[in-house]
Amino acid sequence: MKKRRVGWVYLPVIAGALFFLLPLFWMFSTSLKSYDEVFAFPPIWWPPHPHWSNYRELLTELPFLRYTLNTAFVTSITLLGYTVSSSIVAFGFSYFKFPGKKTLFTILLITLMLPPQVTMIPQYVLFNKIGWVGTFLPLIIPPFFGGAFAIFLLKQFFDTVPKEFSDAAKMDGANEWTIFTKIYIPLSKPAFATAALFIFIWTWTDFLNPLIYLNDDRMYTLSIGLQQLSTARTTAWPQLMAGSILMTLPVLILFLIAQKTFIK
Repeated sequence: MKKRRVGWVYLPVIAGALFFLLPLFWMFSTSLKSYDEVFAFPPIWWPPHPHWSNYRELLTELPFLRYTLNTAFVTSITLLGYTVSSSIVAFGFSYFKFPGKKTLFTILLITLMLPPQVTMIPQYVLFNKIGWVGTFLPLIIPPFFGGAFAIFLLKQFFDTVPKEFSDAAKMDGANEWTIFTKIYIPLSKPAFATAALFIFIWTWTDFLNPLIYLNDDRMYTLSIGLQQLSTARTTAWPQLMAGSILMTLPVLILFLIAQKTFIK
C-alpha cells in the first residue's frame, strides 16, 4: 500500500519531467531529419534514417569552433566578474552597518525593475564614445561592477550566516577580508552555484548584446552565428537545430555537475 502511494506521488513528477523534456527531444530529432521530414505532416517524431551529416554540414558551413571559443571567452570573463564583484558588494551590505544602507539597497533592488531597453541607448552612446564598440569590452567589463540580481541573491544568503562565526573569528584576530574568504564564501557555495548558473545561462545564450556591440564576424558568439545561418539559409532547420543542441549541451552538463549544490 505504501509503495502504491509513493508511485502516485512520482507519477505526476515523471509526467512533468517528460513534458519539459519534449522540446529538447523534438529539437534533437529535428537535427537528424532531412528537409522534407522537417515539414512532414503528420509530424515525424523520429526519422527512420537519422542524418548525422547535418552536424558535419553545420561545422563546415559555420566557423563553429571560433564562435564557441568567443562565447566561452565572454562567458568565463563575465562569470568571473559578476561573482567576484557581486559577492564583495553583497558581503558589504550584509556584514557592515553604515548610514543609508537600507536606502542604497532599495535603490539597488529598484534597478532590477528597469527593462534593459531603458539603458540600451545610453550605454551604446557611452561605449561608442570611448571606442569600445566592435570589441569584447562592452560585454566583459561591466560585469566587474556587479549585478543587482547576484548581489541580492548572495546578500540574502549571507544574512543567514550566524554572526557567532564572525565574532569567534574576530577574537582569533581575523580581519573582515579573512572572515569573508574563510567563513562566508565556504558556507555560501549553494548561493554561488545558483548565481553562477544563472549568469552562465544568461551570458552563454545572450543574443542582443553581442548583436549590438560586435560588428566583426570573426568575433561573433554562437547565438549570432546561428542567426546568421538562419538568415543565409532559410531552409537550414536541421543544421540550425544541430547548432542549438551543441549550444545547449554546456548548460545541461553544468547543471548536472552542480545539481546537488544548486538544489540546496
